[in-house]
Amino acid sequence: MRATGKAMYRTYKLLDGSRKKLLSRIGSGQIIRLFDKTPYPKSDTDIVCPHFLELKWAYGCPYSCSWCYLMGTFRFRAWKRQDRRVLPQFKDRKKVERAVRTFIDCGKHPSVLNTGELADSLVGENQKPPFSEFIIKLFQGTPHKVLFLSKGTYVKHFLENDWQDNSILSWSINSVEVARRFEKSAPTPIDRIEAARQVYEHGYEVRIRLDPIVPIENWQTEYKVIIDSIFDVLKPERITLGTLRGLPATLAVAVDKEWIRYLTEKSSWGRKPAFDIRLEMYSLAIQQIREYGLKKIGVCKDTRQIHAVLKKQYGMDYHSMECNCG
Repeated sequence: MRATGKAMYRTYKLLDGSRKKLLSRIGSGQIIRLFDKTPYPKSDTDIVCPHFLELKWAYGCPYSCSWCYLMGTFRFRAWKRQDRRVLPQFKDRKKVERAVRTFIDCGKHPSVLNTGELADSLVGENQKPPFSEFIIKLFQGTPHKVLFLSKGTYVKHFLENDWQDNSILSWSINSVEVARRFEKSAPTPIDRIEAARQVYEHGYEVRIRLDPIVPIENWQTEYKVIIDSIFDVLKPERITLGTLRGLPATLAVAVDKEWIRYLTEKSSWGRKPAFDIRLEMYSLAIQQIREYGLKKIGVCKDTRQIHAVLKKQYGMDYHSMECNCG
């Protein structure tokens, strides 16, 4: 298929303070676009988030987590009535292929394309052909990788194929009790860890998002147990930590609002738990993860202020941070 569309570039200020010309989008950006919604942080309440490339092949998710930001992002689209989850919708694969081929033609520097920002990346595995097979075949023989981010467990096609050169699999994990309360329709965290173990043992790069950490009662024990459960069966290439983030649109349409009571502080990316609570949660997780010898630990969409303290206490410098999506 002939590559169509045009690669558009912009100069961005990166977290390390340098400026660099980056791919901004392919064509209109409906399929491939740089996530650049978080500008360079200047104030203490500004959010730190590296730019990353999105591959927007679908939107929606089969699960109905209480805090799902897709509810706000797609609040004007049709809902599944009983729980307001965003029903998965798939884009025309011919358009996806054209955008990908344009990207490959212009992108010689190894890049990671995130397929899980607007959809659960495993939602297309029951299609013919499964999304994983369709997309990986386009990238084979290139230096690029596709990031699959999911709460799902259907990894059959990855285990039947050797796509390790062009695939990264990442799971969003939470404590068992938090998942029971707020991620009710998703596979259990233990089942997600088992899926991660299977692909890890098959030679795939595995990343973990421990996100959002929620300060329920006895949260210290809850998260210690789940971190131990992860490292009992695999060693992720990196772990990204996050706490609750309540964007205004999400808060407005959320059905289960119990989690909102934990949000007491404002930032440029919505409301968050109090600074001291977030710092305590990050500290516990960082210390425990480092005990397992893992050094690549990122923090997702938190403030410059929290990063300043993490740098002072743990030497974690956001200017060179490596987190899930990049």
